[in-house]
Amino acid sequence: MLVTFISECEKKALKRTRRVLDAFANRIGNNTWQTPITEEGLDAIKKLLKKTASKNTAVSCHQLKSRIRTELLWVVGKREKFNSEGIVAVNYTEQDKFIGEFEIENIRLIRALAVLAALFHDLGKSSNAFQNKLKGCQKPDAIRHEWVSILILSKFIDGRGDETWLDDLLNGNLEEKFNLNYQNIDTPLEGLPDSAKMVAWLVFTHHLLPIDKEAIDSKFWIKQSYNFKETMSLFNEKWGYANNNQEQLKECFNFKELPSKSLKWQVQVKKWSRKLKECLPDLEKSLLDGSYRLVLNYARTCLMLGDHYFSSKAKEPYQSEMTLYANTEKGTLKQYLDEHILGVANQTKKNVDKLLAFENIPPAFDHLQLKKSSPAGYEWQDKAVKSIKKWRSKQKLDSNQFGFFAVNMASTGKGKTFANAKIMRSLSPKMDSLRYMLAIGLRTLTLQTGDEYQEKIGLKKDELAILIGSKAISDLHNKNQKYESGLNSTGSESGQSLYEDEVIFNGVLSQGLDTVLKSKKSKQLLYAPVLSCTIDHIMGVTETKRGGRYILPFLRLMSSDLVIDEVDDFDGRDLIAIGRLIHHAGMLGRKVMISSATIAPDLALGFFNAYQAGWHIFAKMRGKNLDIGCLWVDEFNATTKTIKDYQKQHDGFIDERIKELAKEKPKRKVNIVDCDANLDNYFDAIKSEIFIKHKDNSFTDEQGNIISMGVVRIANIKPCIELTKYLLTCELPENTEIRTMAYHSQQVLLMRHDQEKYLDSVLKNRNKNNTILEEDIVKNTQEKNIIFVLVATPVEEVGRDHDFDWAIIEPSSFRSFIQMAGRVLRHRDIYPDKPNIGIMKYNYKTLKIVKQQGEKGLEKYPVFKNPGYQKDAKDLKKYALDKLINVEQLADKLDATNRIKNHNACEFSNLEHKVIAELLTSDILGPETLKGWFDSNWWLSAMPQAHVKFRESLGEVTLFLTLDEGFVEKDKWGGYEPKMQFYGIESDEFNHFDRLWITRNYEQLLNQAKQDFKKEDLTKTALVFGEINITTYGGDLKGAVYNEQLGFIRK
Repeated sequence: MLVTFISECEKKALKRTRRVLDAFANRIGNNTWQTPITEEGLDAIKKLLKKTASKNTAVSCHQLKSRIRTELLWVVGKREKFNSEGIVAVNYTEQDKFIGEFEIENIRLIRALAVLAALFHDLGKSSNAFQNKLKGCQKPDAIRHEWVSILILSKFIDGRGDETWLDDLLNGNLEEKFNLNYQNIDTPLEGLPDSAKMVAWLVFTHHLLPIDKEAIDSKFWIKQSYNFKETMSLFNEKWGYANNNQEQLKECFNFKELPSKSLKWQVQVKKWSRKLKECLPDLEKSLLDGSYRLVLNYARTCLMLGDHYFSSKAKEPYQSEMTLYANTEKGTLKQYLDEHILGVANQTKKNVDKLLAFENIPPAFDHLQLKKSSPAGYEWQDKAVKSIKKWRSKQKLDSNQFGFFAVNMASTGKGKTFANAKIMRSLSPKMDSLRYMLAIGLRTLTLQTGDEYQEKIGLKKDELAILIGSKAISDLHNKNQKYESGLNSTGSESGQSLYEDEVIFNGVLSQGLDTVLKSKKSKQLLYAPVLSCTIDHIMGVTETKRGGRYILPFLRLMSSDLVIDEVDDFDGRDLIAIGRLIHHAGMLGRKVMISSATIAPDLALGFFNAYQAGWHIFAKMRGKNLDIGCLWVDEFNATTKTIKDYQKQHDGFIDERIKELAKEKPKRKVNIVDCDANLDNYFDAIKSEIFIKHKDNSFTDEQGNIISMGVVRIANIKPCIELTKYLLTCELPENTEIRTMAYHSQQVLLMRHDQEKYLDSVLKNRNKNNTILEEDIVKNTQEKNIIFVLVATPVEEVGRDHDFDWAIIEPSSFRSFIQMAGRVLRHRDIYPDKPNIGIMKYNYKTLKIVKQQGEKGLEKYPVFKNPGYQKDAKDLKKYALDKLINVEQLADKLDATNRIKNHNACEFSNLEHKVIAELLTSDILGPETLKGWFDSNWWLSAMPQAHVKFRESLGEVTLFLTLDEGFVEKDKWGGYEPKMQFYGIESDEFNHFDRLWITRNYEQLLNQAKQDFKKEDLTKTALVFGEINITTYGGDLKGAVYNEQLGFIRK
């Protein structure tokens, strides 16, 4: 291609730009260059220009598209030097920039609170107990140092008011004023004035949030609600700050000296107490309008980041006035206590000063694919953009920050991912850039979505970061197209890294935040304009109870809008945790989109309420418009409105969607697979239905073979493997051949990756190519009927772009019907005469309980659970599916109607609506509810996260499969220990694999990985790519077996 570069650089930036461009292009004018170049070469130039860019850099690049037209490709530097077409202005006008209230009053308040808290945060490290600990005594503190700090502060304040305690800090000799006789204070926070309560909260939460572990077990705080002062008065040392170590208790209250001895410390305390006193009117205002929550969140993040940054610095020469230390490095005393406290205070101030910089990290521009009109069949994407632009043109909004909540309910396969990018671009300040996080439920889909963004949107590797938990997954994917240790080594909990997982990002990292963040991974996470990640990576912003792992997600969310893809893939109480995340995004002034074809009405309402509560905090603090704009979009309609009554608007949109869905010609028809209540006959019934579905939904190849590809969805792994074994060995009718395999999560990483790579190759793009016809079984079999059957757990339901001819579903929830239906005729316009989806009359768990305990067992155990929405056996009185759903309705068409509208259509979908409503729209204000999170003060503690844990762990052990030792576990020294005998894992000797769809050889795959990734030997290769995360469900693994082809199964 032929490109032209135009430079509008000034001062030294002009010389740097000329140096770069002269090396690659011909200068055809004083500040103009032209050259033919490849796309890779152009990317290299852009990256070099970015690397040397400063505030005076402004370079545009234009491609010659025809004899009479050029197209702007990109701009590096000051975009205001050019218009949207890359044309240079011939004249300029100037306008004073308005500095808002946040930049003045609120920043002053945040700074004063955070820095004063920093000056007090480690006073408790002065105790003999902590100093002895640093010198080698590893006994745990009887009272944690941050709580001792609070006791010192509380005794000093001694019931005085806001102005009085600050005046006392301002005047006199501070060393004499800190009385050390205070260990008998039971409720040190109760009598503190408001300003001191805020400082105290920042001090005692700078490592962990308070949690009453005894009350969690007794459910004591359930349904309770308190205001700020009442909540603060609840906290004492029993909320996670005391250990059962009575022999050390006395030493926690013995001091050789205190930091108040330091004259430098006294100077800083006087300075910042004066500044906080000046901010008292703003502090009271924040308590009245509720914005104190955001004030404290900002201040805590700046303090903890300052503590982390300064603790991680190398030891430097320092002339201390004390003999006390704050931390160690590899067993050696490191920073003096006064040095550490003053250093953290100084760094905390810098962090507060950078808050606006965190909000304004540059986005990505110049995405030509997003500017173009969508192709035929996807015009709805442009309708959404036009709807937003029309709404924005009529509103009086701050274009940089306005409240917005979007719901994308386009059907599966309609291009939601690309549409989400177009929509988020139209919500950017000037409707021309991208900066957001795309949160996904499964880590393998994170990479898949990243590929799609690069391919379809044209995002470059310096514009897109992909966050995953495993470098092995990243390496395998790309080939195709800890807390305690930190404490032990540093003597300080602030020494742990802020982020450890794998980040894939090749962008240029600005130096602007070097004084705040040190690690490359931290900067990668922040600077990437678009971030594709599993939702787990950002849930830490609200779910972290201990340590600083919430800090980077918090900072990222300050500048990034949020898109949650397949939001209803989460169920149960995980939805409450996601609601907490959405509230936090609103509170930081960001826009949020939830995306799924099957969003239930109460899910949308609950998440909107959470967002609205968060946005109102931000708007009140920053003087923004309280109104929130909302977009509803699907493949039929797009509506954008300022919300007065969310429920009414949402219901209206859903009614229109249902009307449009009713007009569509049915691609999926359902029948109930009749089976008796005898577990022994269950697999026979499935086999019989496979033959029926094959007969009614197959195609014939050129040789006359009758072929079909189907999926049998089984709710849990054990019956999934058992059914696969059954299909591998059962009798078949004449002229019939089956090829089958099991697909689930409990398989070694390398084996599962190879399986998924194969499935993608045969099940994607079946409109364009049918690669299954290349299989040996198709070419060489003598049988006329060839049936390919994937036996899969719910891992197949979401995100996989697979296209089957038919499906058989073991029922768990109505939503699972919709999700699996999206994998049938996914991209093919075929309209069947007969059912192509069969739903079993009973699920496996029902028949298992009946076999073991009789029908009375069903009165004790919920059978549509894990997965499913049934919480209690009493939730449903019937278990035969033909009694729980409208059979006639589904026989005509299976679509999302019953899921997206609660109109009492059937008992099965009614249960889902009831459970979601209870989870997300309850008016109870306890720590266990979503409303309790945003309308009460439980956020001051970790009680919400303790009551409702995101992805509440059922126990998990990570093992690696080696060729010589079997399953092994890594140790903390980098070696490994054999674990087959320890966990009682056995090898499954089942070997009837003549009908296996694909056969994988683990040793061969290891050898290939060793060669591809240049590993030293097969064992080291296995310790990377042989990973498997085994769920223990709170028990052990005794009697568990592993089969190379079928995976891991617990007996």
